[in-house]
Amino acid sequence: QVQLVESGGGLVQAGGSLRLSCAASGSIFTTYVIAWHRQVPGNQRELVASINRAGSTNYADSVKGRFTISRDNAKNTVYLKMNSLKPEDTAVYYCAAGLAGPHYWGQGLQVTVSS
Repeated sequence: QVQLVESGGGLVQAGGSLRLSCAASGSIFTTYVIAWHRQVPGNQRELVASINRAGSTNYADSVKGRFTISRDNAKNTVYLKMNSLKPEDTAVYYCAAGLAGPHYWGQGLQVTVSS
């Protein structure tokens, strides 16, 4: 059974920080690219950051320098540390796993940044 279990969303003031966690089943974690996407109602889901099994990372321009994606191999968990949050970062954040694009999705977490 493929599972991506997310945690860590919530409400934060602008300028604050949050850390999202995505716990993946072992086979996914060691094989697939793990990514965070986000979606605002009425908009397309967009890639925020990704990390492959070698630890190489990729970020959307809008979050570079503020967000950091990382992985803990011992815990099969990928983290998204979000600093200097802005109201425009408000969205539902999804963890995703796949080889050539996302194939599996988590349930989504609401992140709300108040001004």
